[in-house]
Amino acid sequence: MNTLQHMKIDFSKNKDGLVPVIIQDSTTKNVLMLGYMNQEAFDKTLEEKVVTFFSRSKNRLWTKGEESGNILHLVNVKLDCDNDTLLLQVDPKGPTCHKGSDTCWNEINNANYGFFSTLETIIKERIANKDTHKSYVASLFDKGINKIAQKVGEEAVETVIEAMDDNDELFLYESADLLFHYLMLLQAKGFTLKDIERQLKNRNK
Repeated sequence: MNTLQHMKIDFSKNKDGLVPVIIQDSTTKNVLMLGYMNQEAFDKTLEEKVVTFFSRSKNRLWTKGEESGNILHLVNVKLDCDNDTLLLQVDPKGPTCHKGSDTCWNEINNANYGFFSTLETIIKERIANKDTHKSYVASLFDKGINKIAQKVGEEAVETVIEAMDDNDELFLYESADLLFHYLMLLQAKGFTLKDIERQLKNRNK
């Protein structure tokens, strides 16, 4: 963090000497809140590795969570191209908003895996609808977990076979099939990608 102390943050652009600070969860990448810092708040944040703002309502330094205990552990700091806005990536302990929600936009701070999360939602909806005549997902789930597991095994074998060939298009096609069926197997067992992420994180400690 020593190099961060020499960031050339332009606190002089605003008459009050404050710069806006965007707070982002370092893991989920969700934006949690917006606050403001002066030089003193920034220095205190770097020194203690816990986010401290300058509160305009209290007119003093304010460490997030000093009363609730829902502090923000500092992970990384980024400065924008104009040197007058900070992005702080943090590890939040508890909800961030003073109203009790995870974010100040009243959103749940869940990890998002892009289109894979969309696929998880689609699979969940089609299972719930149980339209086995129109939905491949529903029809496969109707056959039970053994059939789903068998399909994952079949797709895995086909992916391995294509990996040893030179047809990249077929390899990617089979890989997509494998991932799609694996997402179904996860839900059949009552799990999601978040559970897999947790396992991998534990192994990385």
